[in-house]
Amino acid sequence: MNKSAEQVFIDFMRREGKNLTDQRKLIAQTFLETKGHFSAEELTAQVKKRMPQIGQATVYRTLKLLVDSGLAETLDTGDGVVLYEQKYGQLHHDHLICTGCGKRVEILDAVIEVRQAEVAARHGFDLTQHRMILYGLCDECRQEVRDGDQGFDGVGREG
Repeated sequence: MNKSAEQVFIDFMRREGKNLTDQRKLIAQTFLETKGHFSAEELTAQVKKRMPQIGQATVYRTLKLLVDSGLAETLDTGDGVVLYEQKYGQLHHDHLICTGCGKRVEILDAVIEVRQAEVAARHGFDLTQHRMILYGLCDECRQEVRDGDQGFDGVGREG
């Protein structure tokens, strides 16, 4: 029988000899209830609605514990913002990220997965995990470039 995400976190905290405080429990619970990709600041805002005295530093430290426990993973969008998403019990997926507007698309592609395993095997590797992030311009941002928007440099910065 598979463990619940909550039980995985409890077991991890015990193994690591860390206290499972009420604050950490609430942050973990809020994290697990939040869908999609979100920043630490966005999670902090959600947590503060339930327990206003929790500080952002506590949220950051607990997010690190969630990553270390295997419940969460980070996504670097390339613009200096790190996003978090649930990992435990989720299907593996890769990402497309627009460098113009930051749009994110989750992709599932069996051909890419097979090809990655083939490339790894050819180099003597047995894949245990991987992450693929493809950066480019979405349709809307490409259209802005085509339309000659002089204030847009195609990488999300004003020119």
